[in-house]
Amino acid sequence: MTLQIETLVLGPLETNSYVLWSETPCDEESDTGGRVSPGGGANCWIVDVGMWSKPLVELLHERNLDPQRILLTHCHGDHIGGVEYVKGAFGGVRICCPATEKEMLKDPELNLSATFLMGIEAPDPDELLAPGEVLHMGPLAWEVLDTSGHTPGGLSFYCPEEGVVFCGDALFADSVGRTDIPRGDHERLIENIRRNLLSLPDETRVYPGHGPETTIGRERKSNPYLS
Repeated sequence: MTLQIETLVLGPLETNSYVLWSETPCDEESDTGGRVSPGGGANCWIVDVGMWSKPLVELLHERNLDPQRILLTHCHGDHIGGVEYVKGAFGGVRICCPATEKEMLKDPELNLSATFLMGIEAPDPDELLAPGEVLHMGPLAWEVLDTSGHTPGGLSFYCPEEGVVFCGDALFADSVGRTDIPRGDHERLIENIRRNLLSLPDETRVYPGHGPETTIGRERKSNPYLS
């Protein structure tokens, strides 16, 4: 199975939203994602949905992709701002968020969108995720990692077979997530990055919530916040 990754930069805060799918159909017994949908297109997952998500919906239609899950790394407004629009276009997609951040989806104060006078709310989640769980996209296993600290329940999604991790706003190229915000915890963030991200193989590709792709090896070697 070859994982395909499409990156879209959405909204005023330039949030990275990712679409994941395989062009190789998988066994119908497999979990959601990674196989042919009833409509003939490939099933896919979405990681985070930035504001102004019309281009994302257009991409899904153009590629004939059928989203099965929206995986939210955390529930700040800039990462959930387009969830309602995508859910409106694809009613069957399942919204999956950190279990400890469920209340942030409908509270603009907690998801910080009120700070920007936006008042963002998202639909109720279908699945609540916690560290240690394993999700399946066809034959691919995805480990749910604890990378909280930027937010109280922040998660990352790691696929060992493909050597990729989607880490939201925990780790960036040459930086880490902000913690000078309500409910941020710098010590906790750094501890989780060291324990759960820097422990991954050097060649692991890191797909962050903002900015360019990087690798675990590069950040272990040169990230000034982790030296």
